[in-house]
Amino acid sequence: MKQVLIIASSARKDGNSMILCRRFAQGAEEAGHRVETIRLAEQNIGYCLGCGVCNTTHKCIQQDDMAAILEKMVQADVIVLATPVYFYSMNGQMKTFIDRTVPRYTELRGKEYYFILTAADTDPAMLERTMETFRGFTEDCIEGAVEAGILYGVGAWHAGEILDTPACQEAYEMGKNI
Repeated sequence: MKQVLIIASSARKDGNSMILCRRFAQGAEEAGHRVETIRLAEQNIGYCLGCGVCNTTHKCIQQDDMAAILEKMVQADVIVLATPVYFYSMNGQMKTFIDRTVPRYTELRGKEYYFILTAADTDPAMLERTMETFRGFTEDCIEGAVEAGILYGVGAWHAGEILDTPACQEAYEMGKNI
């Protein structure tokens, strides 16, 4: 049994990327794994101040929800990063979140990482650019990170439209096959 942590950055509680996160979680739970989902929109996470204090203390000077989330990431075996794609990249909530991992990112090594990206457009370049940014974080900064799966949920603009695409079943199967 693995501990799975889903970090969802959609601002919409019932948006397309959240729907895929729920399907992924359902598959993982049915396979016997423990799953927790954190919606960044419900968290108090400030922007990185660039002060550098955490480089030596491994703690951020900001008193917000990020320290608790980082602890859950350290404890997880599997981390899922989910974002809607805006203007050819991850949304601002996800980027802010990644920036704030600096105090403990070296403790995130050797974990499996899954990625869920949703977009109204179907242009593959948009999704690949977003994955390049995610890979800059996981492959270039986190030693031994394993890219275990990528799901592109495309062609869905309005909340719920993802239900009419193959991505829902793909998310369920991806979670089930951890």
